[in-house]
Amino acid sequence: MEKSFSFWEQERFLARFDVLVIGGGLVGLMAAYQTKKQNSALRVGVVEAGFLPTGASTKNAGFACFGSISELTDELEEGSSEAELLAVVELRWRGLQLLRSILGDEIIDYEPLGGFEVFKKAQSDLAQKSLDQIGHFNSLLSDITGSSDIYRPASEKINDWGLGNTDVVIENRLEGQIDTGKMMLALIRRVQEAGVLVFTNCRVEQIEGGSAAQTVYTNQAKFSSRKIIVATNAFSGSLFPELNIIPGRGQVLVTEPIPNLKIRGAFHYDRGYYYFRNVGDRILLGGGRNLDFNEEQTTEFGVTDLVQNELEKLLTEVILPGQKPKIDYRWSGIMAFGDELKPIITEVIPGVYTAVRCNGMGVAMGSQMGKLVAELVVESV
Repeated sequence: MEKSFSFWEQERFLARFDVLVIGGGLVGLMAAYQTKKQNSALRVGVVEAGFLPTGASTKNAGFACFGSISELTDELEEGSSEAELLAVVELRWRGLQLLRSILGDEIIDYEPLGGFEVFKKAQSDLAQKSLDQIGHFNSLLSDITGSSDIYRPASEKINDWGLGNTDVVIENRLEGQIDTGKMMLALIRRVQEAGVLVFTNCRVEQIEGGSAAQTVYTNQAKFSSRKIIVATNAFSGSLFPELNIIPGRGQVLVTEPIPNLKIRGAFHYDRGYYYFRNVGDRILLGGGRNLDFNEEQTTEFGVTDLVQNELEKLLTEVILPGQKPKIDYRWSGIMAFGDELKPIITEVIPGVYTAVRCNGMGVAMGSQMGKLVAELVVESV
């Protein structure tokens, strides 16, 4: 039976929107905020499928990072041109600066502790190859970051952290970390203060195009809007199967508090496929989708023994050698990848725009993606 809404609900909540954003994660909320900022007269709404932002925005590791050397090298070797790589790194860098400027470092617990790429003893060839690229990438990224001293060898820190089976460390001194939960809480407040209506538990089932307005059918209500922004990242394929979007599940665990934890900072391992950091006195550790790309190429949440066992092995052999802390949390988030590094920010059909495919760097590039798609939409309204 179709739901019946009162006069007040129809007029004050469900009246026609100028811009309706599908997806209440970082990209979607930032797109809504930027739309109101650029034209405060526009009526803007956000519909989110989950009880909390579904996907990766409240499930990521909170890395304020833009690329380790082996990861950037890997992207070049897989077919990206240097110009394409620079464009994406700039998007990540600008996105981080925009996020920090809008919400504030204190509110999101931004800590500029640095990013550190760790190489195990068996990875001597990869380590040397990455060390040899330090000067090149420092020069290549200097115009973007305003610094020519981004990467440096930092193997002297291995003993300070107590890492096991580790030979080489490369530091990215411009990276940091944030509290993902605080970031999303602050962004939701900022969006609502700007006058944006946010509807949760509101799953989009169909978009029906029109010359003057688009109709969005959800499990809760029917919405009408002049323009639509789709910001559902890996889940966008259900609405637009033709988009080049490959989902990738990222599994994560968090330990119990560890007395006298020495590790501070955001760490990358094995070309970015693994990552760990401190969250206070806990260790957050995630990754491992490269163990079985086919299994992890899914939009289904969940954890697997294969990945979780490998994460625990990395924890007890490298991060906290000889220790076996209790695991307090396990979860997964869903990322979006594709054949190209750059995200899809475009008008896919008349009146409907996308800002999707973060390639595992949503925290970094999400804010700038939201701003760019908002600019496209506001110009067209």
